Amino acid sequence: MKKSLLLLASLALMLTASIVPTATTISAQEENTDELNFAISVDPDGLDPQRTTAASTFQVTNNIYDTLVKVTPEGEYIPGLAESWEVSEDGLTVTFQLVSDIAFHNGTPFNADAVLASFERLQGEGSPRANDYANITNIEVVSDTEITFTTETLDVELISKFAYPWAAIVEASVGDDLSSNPVGTGSYKMVNWVPQEILVLEANEDGLKDPAITTINLQTIPDAQARILALQSGEVDIMSISGDQVPLVESLEGYKINENPMNSLQLLAMNLQNENLAVPEVRQAINLVVDKDGLINNVWYGYGTKIGSHYPPVLKEFVDHSDQYAYNVEEAQALMEEAGYADGFTLDMYLPSDYQAYVDAGQIIAQELQQINITANIEIVEWAFWLESVYTGRNYDMTVMGHTGRLDAYQWLARYHTDSPENYFNYSNARVDEILETAPQTQDEAERTAMYQELQAILAEEVPALYIQSPTAMMIMDESLQGFTQYPIDIYEYADLVYE
Repeated sequence: MKKSLLLLASLALMLTASIVPTATTISAQEENTDELNFAISVDPDGLDPQRTTAASTFQVTNNIYDTLVKVTPEGEYIPGLAESWEVSEDGLTVTFQLVSDIAFHNGTPFNADAVLASFERLQGEGSPRANDYANITNIEVVSDTEITFTTETLDVELISKFAYPWAAIVEASVGDDLSSNPVGTGSYKMVNWVPQEILVLEANEDGLKDPAITTINLQTIPDAQARILALQSGEVDIMSISGDQVPLVESLEGYKINENPMNSLQLLAMNLQNENLAVPEVRQAINLVVDKDGLINNVWYGYGTKIGSHYPPVLKEFVDHSDQYAYNVEEAQALMEEAGYADGFTLDMYLPSDYQAYVDAGQIIAQELQQINITANIEIVEWAFWLESVYTGRNYDMTVMGHTGRLDAYQWLARYHTDSPENYFNYSNARVDEILETAPQTQDEAERTAMYQELQAILAEEVPALYIQSPTAMMIMDESLQGFTQYPIDIYEYADLVYE
């Protein structure tokens, strides 16, 4: 039977129990089918989709806000707040016809002026995605339900930019308060948020969709064991699980496991501003001395596909470079000696405490680096610190992190441009820059694919990162819960869910 939201009060008692699935486990939805308890490991870093880069936050905000264009699980573009769109013959202008009779959660009408204000904010100061939309040089409101976007240069994948969760249409007049007071047109609106504890969403009956589940309770439970216990006791209906948790939950009565390859990847990033890591032979030696297969098996229990470049296997442009630097300690040692680093050096490795798998992977990698006399001083930091200091500030030598779904090859690879604000590797290659400047304007798909595959090969050779794997997503959920789907971008659609 569904417990009331007394999770925090009961957690201490639950932690003394044995984490052993039993036939008496109670399905959380035996009685209540209009409420969903979703356990999350990381609290959103705010609810303003235009001021965050965190995938865990977009999984929430995607349900509070809408985008002009939506994407299907198969990666196709469908109408969102735009009923339809038309691209000009030269490819430089796209005109959107907008839905009518839709309002923001605070009652403000949705119209073309709201779209204009939202995109001006997305392109403006304080937006981490402003560079992605710099090519849009003019936005013209034609009428309440029609708006045009014009680009300076051809971008053949322009439509994809309107489908990402950071391109959400916000009630721009709310300004910086959107972080704690989100106002969108989405299927759900926030009614309560106690940071680090619980975030409650209620269905928006006047949105684009009519959700079957009226209340979503997002319970922040950072500890993995505590999440399992909450699931076992019936406190939780759905949550993400890792490979090591599968044996603990696969026999739980009343639950099922949903398993899907992800449009994402995980890597050990290296900061090339460090004079030692700026040497290609050093980075190649690091790739040779880490046993990727062992890493995937030990940290992710084999749930993942080994990679050798910054591209996931689920996309059509993928080229397999996973064995380019196959595990070879002797060859790694020889490379270090050849480069004049036989005695090694010391690096600082920052790992985000909210992602235990990344902490575990970093610790294993640090042990293996000792074989080539590299000492990695590990510092485990809070997620907010990691975002500000490591990812944005680039104050690190090494870190383990994941990158999630992009809808086209350019978006996957654009961070490697010398001038990209997301180039936290501080990587620079003239040919890579040329590809990233040319491919988006190349209309021939075969030519574009060839360029992106060449770029993958360059990264696989120069390895500004240790590319580890493309992971498998696993969710455990109430067996009667239907409609959960894996999307090619890192979002959840709560409005798709229904109990049957």
